[in-house]
Amino acid sequence: MELRHLRYFTAVAAHGTFRRAATVLHLTQPALSRQVRDLEEELGVTLIKRGKNFATLTDAGELFYEEAQEVLARAALAVERVRGVKQVEVLRVGYGPTLTAGIMPGALERFQAGEPRVRIELCDLSPREMSELAAKHELDLLIVPGDGKAVAADFRWADLRRLSHVLILPASHPLARLKKIPPRRLGGVPLIGLGRENFPGYAESMRALLKPFGVRPQFIKMLNDGVSAMFAELEASHAAAILADGIVNTMPRTLVARPFSPAFPSVLIQVGVPAVATNPHAETFARLLREEAARGKSR
Repeated sequence: MELRHLRYFTAVAAHGTFRRAATVLHLTQPALSRQVRDLEEELGVTLIKRGKNFATLTDAGELFYEEAQEVLARAALAVERVRGVKQVEVLRVGYGPTLTAGIMPGALERFQAGEPRVRIELCDLSPREMSELAAKHELDLLIVPGDGKAVAADFRWADLRRLSHVLILPASHPLARLKKIPPRRLGGVPLIGLGRENFPGYAESMRALLKPFGVRPQFIKMLNDGVSAMFAELEASHAAAILADGIVNTMPRTLVARPFSPAFPSVLIQVGVPAVATNPHAETFARLLREEAARGKSR
């Protein structure tokens, strides 16, 4: 049994979903799921009950979780004693991968080169989840679409970048034949949206975008599980969705993205840190993100 399998299992147990645990561990969700299954096969028991958007421990999993935590704690202590080094600092970042597409890898590489003793935990969260964790002082830096004050009023916010709106739809959809989408063509087109529970303001902003063109969006379903669930729903319903263009690099090949003409106003992305008791590394990482965004814009 390898320590990494214990780390993967305890991460899933602690976060309650494979999606969040995979983000923190910098793994893909399928890879993390395979590693946990390998552990279960080695032990000959089921440790985790898997649901669409949750992961809960079985009775055997509860027992093993306690033992695994002790093993990992002893291993960490042994490493610290051998190396004689200080405990690693942690910078907790709440974000959406689509908001930082193209700039996160460069910022991470530069930050780790200058601060090798700081571990960055990237938490893929909805705006509602960010707001809740920020209120509990469990996040050191936030990256959000729109007005950051609406997510965390006690954070200091700065503009990070702007993203364009695109229409995401199956490659077989009739509108996919167009290189650019006239907004008026969306009249009567079935749309999938992001639900109010985790993405407050999405529906209202879409209505505001389309109103000047005399179009009222026809949402047939609103999802609170994020863009991954949306991809599957778009194909199943043969519908479309309006999202920021940072989503393009994460889409399956069965979906396509089309820009609008005329273009909608761009989406403002902001980065924020707590106004009080700021993690000293948060300011540095925020600066690197802004520099990477500026560098990408100048290319």
